[in-house]
Amino acid sequence: MDLEKIIFLKYGELSTKKDNRAFFIKTLNKNILHVLNNVEISYDYGRMFIKPKDNEFSEVINKLKNIFGIHEIVIAYVLKDRELSKIKDSIIYLLANKEFKTFKVEVKRSDKNFNPDSMTLRSEFGSCILKNIANKKVDVNNPDLIVNVEIRQKEILIYFESIKGLGGYPVSCAGKGILMLSGGIDSPVAGYLAIKRGVKLEAIYFESPPHTSERAKEKVKTLAKKLALYNNDIKLHIINFTEIQEEIYKNIPHEYLITIMRRMMYRISAIIASRVNAKVIVNGESIGQVASQTLTSMSAINEVVKIPVIRPVACFDKLEIIALSKKIDTYDTSILPYEDCCTIFVPDHPVINPVKQKCEEYEKLINYEEMIYKAVKNKETITVTNAIEEEYKSLL
Repeated sequence: MDLEKIIFLKYGELSTKKDNRAFFIKTLNKNILHVLNNVEISYDYGRMFIKPKDNEFSEVINKLKNIFGIHEIVIAYVLKDRELSKIKDSIIYLLANKEFKTFKVEVKRSDKNFNPDSMTLRSEFGSCILKNIANKKVDVNNPDLIVNVEIRQKEILIYFESIKGLGGYPVSCAGKGILMLSGGIDSPVAGYLAIKRGVKLEAIYFESPPHTSERAKEKVKTLAKKLALYNNDIKLHIINFTEIQEEIYKNIPHEYLITIMRRMMYRISAIIASRVNAKVIVNGESIGQVASQTLTSMSAINEVVKIPVIRPVACFDKLEIIALSKKIDTYDTSILPYEDCCTIFVPDHPVINPVKQKCEEYEKLINYEEMIYKAVKNKETITVTNAIEEEYKSLL
């Protein structure tokens, strides 16, 4: 039987982009080629076709499952001969090894000049199956198997199952963002959701040695590696926050420690964002979850930067965030017991409704501009990929 096995992708949300569709599809193609080297890719406005050169279909599909911008992944069979009898023979041939009792046929004609029409074709293909394969029944509501036939301009596609993709937009089509990545549960989930909307992420992590350990930093690197699975890779900017944090602790009224600390982190994140041409700051703040995440606190903290701050999990409750962290495999890493900057020096009674004027008054007690300049100047930047190294495995 003259059939070629291929993979094709359905775009889903990308197909709604009209005049910008070509840009989104080209970006998706680029992202796939970044992950898959040994494939041939062709595409049009409706489909993207992938031919693994070494017939490594399982490996290719597993990688495609982690690429945003793909609605469905389909293994299909291409028939170049568009004669009706050849289509019927191919369907029967492909169904020979399928286990099913009930079925229905779906026909899509992108070539409207092909005769007969879709309704007639469905009937003919269904009758052919009933005639040639014993003990099968048609069930249009809940079939065991759907036989899909697409009539294209130069070929016929036949397929039976599809695998759900991640959806969303291809990474980088929306520009770049800076993720404030801590070792907690929330920020990796926020990063994942931002990537899903096409934001290419770089990340910033605040360490405070000796108050935070090397294990805490390695934990964050592991989280960055897990996000790199969807982001292609991640540049991780590591900021030594010790001097700033100690000065805040020594000089600022303790109920305002977290508020002032967050304001400093925002300032530094905005500087890094401007240097790497990031358009937004992304973080894992969730409304009301902790003292610094009340609406009043967010407002008092947010005012120190002009760059937009995106909070993808702002309206999620903790259980929803945990569920998503388990889905993307960051939860077990996030709960490792290594403290980061956000969990040390936490006062017993942090202010939940900080006054902006007081924030400004207290900040005059420390020379924060000089310390911020020094912290940014001495930052460490590494590029994190999804390759898992033994040193990170040992954390788990």
